[in-house]
Amino acid sequence: MVFSSLIFLYLFLPVTLFIYFITPNRLRNVILILASLVFYAWGEPVYIFLMIFSTVFDYANGLLIDRFRSHKSIARAILVCSLIGNIAILGFFKYFGFLVENLNSLFNLHLEVTSLPLPIGISFYTFQTMSYIIDVYRDKVPVQKNIISFGTFVTMFPQLVAGPIIAYGDVAKQLTSRKITLALFGEGTQLFIRGLAKKVLLANNIGMLWSSIKATPASDLTVATSWIGIIAFTLQIYFDFSGYSDMARGLGKMLGFEFTKNFNYPYISTSVSEFWRRWHMSLGFWFREYVYIPLGGNRVGIVKQLRNLFVVWFLTGFWHGASWNFIIWGLYFGCFIALEKLFLYKWLQHLPRIVGHIYTLLIVVIGWVFFELDQMSTAMEFLGTMFNFSTHQIANDHSYYYLSTNLIVLLLAALLATPFPKKAISAFNNKYQIGGTIFMPILYVIFLLLSTAYLVNETYNPFLYFRF
Repeated sequence: MVFSSLIFLYLFLPVTLFIYFITPNRLRNVILILASLVFYAWGEPVYIFLMIFSTVFDYANGLLIDRFRSHKSIARAILVCSLIGNIAILGFFKYFGFLVENLNSLFNLHLEVTSLPLPIGISFYTFQTMSYIIDVYRDKVPVQKNIISFGTFVTMFPQLVAGPIIAYGDVAKQLTSRKITLALFGEGTQLFIRGLAKKVLLANNIGMLWSSIKATPASDLTVATSWIGIIAFTLQIYFDFSGYSDMARGLGKMLGFEFTKNFNYPYISTSVSEFWRRWHMSLGFWFREYVYIPLGGNRVGIVKQLRNLFVVWFLTGFWHGASWNFIIWGLYFGCFIALEKLFLYKWLQHLPRIVGHIYTLLIVVIGWVFFELDQMSTAMEFLGTMFNFSTHQIANDHSYYYLSTNLIVLLLAALLATPFPKKAISAFNNKYQIGGTIFMPILYVIFLLLSTAYLVNETYNPFLYFRF
């Protein structure tokens, strides 16, 4: 079940909220777990048992680590067993087929492997349970002895299938005591509707443009068409994923939870390092806290710092999918971040901000080619067309058609990817308080009605990060 579906919007969510709010506070976590299991089972009923196993497994490991805290070697052994178990589950379902394919290719083997569908959200909830176990071992968070509360943390449907990745310490108190107010519920509703509009009205429409261009034979592509296409994907993936994250955070507020922000206008960045501080922020925090810093972070010599960076970016790419294009995509960004650490960032600081902004956007847009096109030959051919390394035309009738029919939505999306609209609305509300009080609710109702109308008639409604 996806948030941007009529079943979720007009059946699952209203029923869940109604039952949740008429239930006494002490039982709300039970309702939330049951609702989350129904939500997850809607698409993958079998994999519910895998998620339940992960929950019970790490709940028990947390208790054992706490029980043997005074015996460091035993506690460490439990931690290692927990991490191996989690990585083994993630590796089997997400990476086993990739491993076998590469072994067959390298050693001319003929090993067969049954292709299993990837459990939705496994990368997200596995990282959450691993971070909990590590933080319990470090004594950064108290062990959770109530399995219902822990189960709520793992299975909570707002952020179950696509994040943001929630650190246990951020919601530990909210699991046992949370205050729900009308104002907080209203903020959550607004945030959810904004995310829904970003996903349905922007990402879906822009995505159809990219899908059409992506399906065009390479021989028929022009320089202009390739740039229009990858710019469309650049905007689609931002509004798709940030829209989902906004919906998740909005749902959290409705239920009394405060989730971490996952996006902060990444396309206004003036360096690649800044871009990754603004994009998928919860994943960046996870790798920084649980991989980069334990490896030594910036506290070691430059050679080891670079090693740490490339380990993190290899894992970042691999986390996104069992395919070489994701690994190359991760290492590609690792190279630019390493260059910025060595000298490039200092150079950029002495140049006008627009230069850093153009440089960052160019690097990011090229990166999305590696991310989206899973065959390296296809990606390189597409890049060759973008930069006219072959005999492709600069533009043709298709290019003009794509641009003329999508220019307004592309420009609107580009504007909405900056803080300007939010600042303009805030200024309007501050200057015309009564007008803002009337205007904003009407605007959100319009967003909801338009999104609903789109979903009624539209079959194109993918969600890009479900595959991760």
